[in-house]
Amino acid sequence: MSSSTFKVLSLIISAFAIMQITRAGDPDILTDYIDLIGLPIDGNFFTYTGFRVLVGQNTPPPEFKILTASMIEFPALIGQSVSYTVLQFPPSSVNPPHAHLRPTPHTHPRSAELLLVVQGSLQVGFVDTTNKLFTQNLQAGDLFIFPKGLVHFNHNADTKIPALAISASGSANAGRISLPNTLFNTTIDDTVLALAFKTNISIIETLKQGFAP
Repeated sequence: MSSSTFKVLSLIISAFAIMQITRAGDPDILTDYIDLIGLPIDGNFFTYTGFRVLVGQNTPPPEFKILTASMIEFPALIGQSVSYTVLQFPPSSVNPPHAHLRPTPHTHPRSAELLLVVQGSLQVGFVDTTNKLFTQNLQAGDLFIFPKGLVHFNHNADTKIPALAISASGSANAGRISLPNTLFNTTIDDTVLALAFKTNISIIETLKQGFAP
């Protein structure tokens, strides 16, 4: 291979890699902000008040609760590559009844997640692409990063004290894929799941009943 040909191929490969990196996050916008729904552009447009319910809250919710400020709830975030989520964990003795609201292993396909524990403590962890598990016990004031797209979890193991955490994402809509809910509350064929988990269809059917709406 000639030197000039090698340089051309290297340039093509480098350009392709750069394109993939730039596509990894939210697309850049060519204006200061985007108004897709025709709202008047004033201070109210750039203000979100959905977290006010947390101020002065003396009694934590009895179930795991998520409050989100993404582009869905806060349209001013469209194109800004940022969003917030507040996670309220009851003591572990309280089991939320809705499968889609449980703090189960999940992924965010469009962003990493930076978690700040504000109150209580949390057990957290993620599994990388080599199947290695990284875990930590976080106290109030601690930060933990979940890399983009990797399966992770957070759990309040304390049986008496609730926990509160704030999650920041580098996307206006990071997305959330709950693994148990995706696997056992969709129309994936029972035979496929039985083969994947090396079990029988009867057990798969039992698992699906636990995640039915």
